[in-house]
Amino acid sequence: MPTIAASKPKSAITVYDAGCRECQRLATFLDRVKEDNPAYFCKPVPPFGAASAPLVIVGLAPGMHGANRTGRPFTGDFAGYLLYDTLKKFGFARGTFSPDGDDDLQLLGCRISNAVKCLPPDNKPEPAEVKRCNHFLAADLAQRGAKVVLALGTVAHGAALMALGMKKSAYDFSHGAAHALPSGLHLVDSYHCSRYNTNTRRLTTEMFEAVFARARALVDA
Repeated sequence: MPTIAASKPKSAITVYDAGCRECQRLATFLDRVKEDNPAYFCKPVPPFGAASAPLVIVGLAPGMHGANRTGRPFTGDFAGYLLYDTLKKFGFARGTFSPDGDDDLQLLGCRISNAVKCLPPDNKPEPAEVKRCNHFLAADLAQRGAKVVLALGTVAHGAALMALGMKKSAYDFSHGAAHALPSGLHLVDSYHCSRYNTNTRRLTTEMFEAVFARARALVDA
């Protein structure tokens, strides 16, 4: 079993580190999943899209048979179908989408990241893991060009605010909300596009598209 590396010094902080093992619970879990599924990616999942993109979407974490398998956010599980169809409708993506990632999908002025880069057991990262992983998201959001951050769910909402140096209590999560931040960025909230949320009608296609229409307008303003 690989050893757990110590946290990196601040001078070494980057947007992505494929060898990160800062969270012992997650690193150990990934080791076990890799043993059972040798063909799976089973590493921290990198952001997808250009670093200079004006829209940055923040999800929760890789899914077991989704991004943890394919190595690309929202690729391999149900949530990707709704997300990428919506991105294409609003001009943030083009090309075909395959759940295996074997496609010509391109993001246009959009980047997708996660609050936690590694697969958590039961798809539930612990608060300490969200906090420990946050320096990667902070480095990502600090890149030049970002105008709108779209948070998918309450965990992503809190992680984005933490990464931007803001208090979560100052900006309540609400589906469809758009918060103007002091930095000039806008934080837009949506329920996560998970199968559970869509099956229970907590999130409909129309609701999701309305959020992206708002994001599109803010990006274009």
